Order: sequence, then C-alpha cells, then structure tokens
Amino acid sequence: ANNSFYVIRNKQIINSTADKMPVGKYDDNLKPFTSVQLPLQSGDIIYTFTDGFADQFGGPKGKKYKYKQLEELLLNIHQQPMKLQHDALLNSFSSWKGDLEQVDDVLVIGVKI
Repeated sequence: ANNSFYVIRNKQIINSTADKMPVGKYDDNLKPFTSVQLPLQSGDIIYTFTDGFADQFGGPKGKKYKYKQLEELLLNIHQQPMKLQHDALLNSFSSWKGDLEQVDDVLVIGVKI
C-alpha cells in the first residue's frame, strides 16, 4: 500500500515494489493487492515501514529524509543486534528532525530470519 518492503541479504537490498493504492480507501474499481512470495534465507532481515521516516523534514536545509537515505542507513546497521538498530534509527530520525515538528506517524519493523 504505497510502501515497499526491503529484504537485506548479503549486504544488498531486495526491494519489493509496492502497489500504488491506500489500505483503507477504495471505490467501485477495487483492485486486489499484488501477492509477493519471496523465499527467505537464514540471516535475511525484512524491513517494513510507514512513509513517516522518509517524509520527515529536517537536516541542514529542512528537506525530506527520503528513502535513499533510509536505505543507506539500513545497509549500514543491518548486521548489528536489533536493539542497536532501533537506537540507530531513533537517533538518526531525531537528529534529522531536530527542532522541527514531526510530520507523520513513524513505524519501522525489522525481523531477522
């Protein structure tokens, strides 16, 4: 629903492209979501998230964080224990946001296989 999920395997991101439609809104032309099956391997990490992290304004120029920067962060931290990943995500978000208002809900879920 507008957001991909990532699988990090062998230090590379596998991006599952999202359907461009919302979860809770539909009209008469209801189209089903695409079903994705991805065989997982031991050591894979799955990340799913809302758009709130990437859409947060901040940094030195008050710009959006964006998905590319989130991908780079995940690649840099994915081998750390999950607690340290949580702390790194929180610190990066808070540092980026600075004194600006949070613009949206933020959820990042990581599951290590």
